[in-house]
Amino acid sequence: MTVLKALKKMFGKSEAEPLAPVPSAPAPKPGNRNDGQQPGRNAPAASPNKTTVTPPEQVKPAEPAPTPVAKPRRERAPKPPVTPWKLEDFVVEPQEGKTRFHDFKLAPELMHAIQDLGFPYCTPIQAQVLGFTLAGKDAIGRAQTGTGKTAAFLISIITQLLQTPPPKERYMGEPRALIIAPTRELVVQIAKDAADLTKYTGLNVMTFVGGMDFDKQLKHLEARHCDILVATPGRLLDFNQRGDVHLDMVEVMVLDEADRMLDMGFIPQVRQIIRQTPPKTERQTLLFSATFTEDVMNLAKQWTTDPSIVEIEALNVASENVEQHIYAVAGADKYKLLYNLVNDNGWERVMVFANRKDEVRRIEERLVRDGVNAAQLSGDVPQHKRIKTLEGFREGKIRVLVATDVAGRGIHIDGISHVINFTLPEVPDDYVHRIGRTGRAGAAGVSISFAGEDDSYQLPSIEALLGRKISCETPPTHLLRAVERKRP
Repeated sequence: MTVLKALKKMFGKSEAEPLAPVPSAPAPKPGNRNDGQQPGRNAPAASPNKTTVTPPEQVKPAEPAPTPVAKPRRERAPKPPVTPWKLEDFVVEPQEGKTRFHDFKLAPELMHAIQDLGFPYCTPIQAQVLGFTLAGKDAIGRAQTGTGKTAAFLISIITQLLQTPPPKERYMGEPRALIIAPTRELVVQIAKDAADLTKYTGLNVMTFVGGMDFDKQLKHLEARHCDILVATPGRLLDFNQRGDVHLDMVEVMVLDEADRMLDMGFIPQVRQIIRQTPPKTERQTLLFSATFTEDVMNLAKQWTTDPSIVEIEALNVASENVEQHIYAVAGADKYKLLYNLVNDNGWERVMVFANRKDEVRRIEERLVRDGVNAAQLSGDVPQHKRIKTLEGFREGKIRVLVATDVAGRGIHIDGISHVINFTLPEVPDDYVHRIGRTGRAGAAGVSISFAGEDDSYQLPSIEALLGRKISCETPPTHLLRAVERKRP
């Protein structure tokens, strides 16, 4: 069959009808995904043995391409001029009995951050510590949480790093300042304060904590130089033993809450870390502790050189925003009193302290059994679970958090309405620390302590620390009623 006959058969035309001319393909429309490409790119190749002919009735005249409409140019708004900050902008009048940050020779970048934070005058520990540390001396400080000790050692570190230029050759994993703290919560809080104080300096702050994504922390370490490293002992050792972190350039080292690191068994790890740093004569070492036990002072003697000792009494640490109560109650009635207080009043965010891990576990188990959404924090709880528990407590998913002093230290959660001391602490300073978990950020708080036959002897030393008496009350009878067991 000839090609002409085949075409006629295809289109149903008679032999007398002439073939319509084959039109050219229409131009692609704007927005076609092949715009701007060379003709034929990405299109399938035609078979050499087939001829493609478009039927006349399907042929449409090509539409003219629309004329693009020129859009009016939008003028950019001029940026407001940036007024450079000057120390003269931070005016703080001298006041008798108070020390200003102006009284120390601090860098303008640091003073700018201090002004942003609203700190015109130093706290007592800041005034005393900075007087020694800015002169390059080692220091040992006894101070509770809330006295401003974190800002004291951070200001000293930042000043040292700004005054001394970094070495020309340095690896990414070589921090110039190292801060070791016992818990993830405390590390995160210190790092946040450090970020606030360094925001105009160009110094980099990094954190290493256990229970968090190792690879993510490693990527941060590999991305930029580390100036200030805040870490828990275990995770820092992990990085150090892998060869990712080198501590031979540490100029300033801080050990925060040394007494808690002793209690939690971290001192062997801390010793390994300190052996990787320069000798104590070639670095500045600052050690802080809530108590000056014999063990703490022995450690300070090993790790510091002729340190200046600063002690801040806890008299002003007990917040005036915390209303304090003590209930005289038999040991057998303590749980009933706890359950009825929480359940009858509908409290939503309560922290309960006990002295021993087994006691914490029993309290939490009984609360859960009786229908109260509770969780526990103690040295036996794995780090990843502690993080999850704290997040649940912070978000309001957990009503009652039961903790030991070791696990409870460093928890900074706003909105804790009540603190209950199921057992009075054996160390009076711990009482101040416990009740400081409520009444934060200017809010009112309430602390209730249960004084039984086994722990009421602790009261006189607590009152001596506070400088006042706390009257004991007898709990109302309805708060001592038996707990109704929940049916499964």
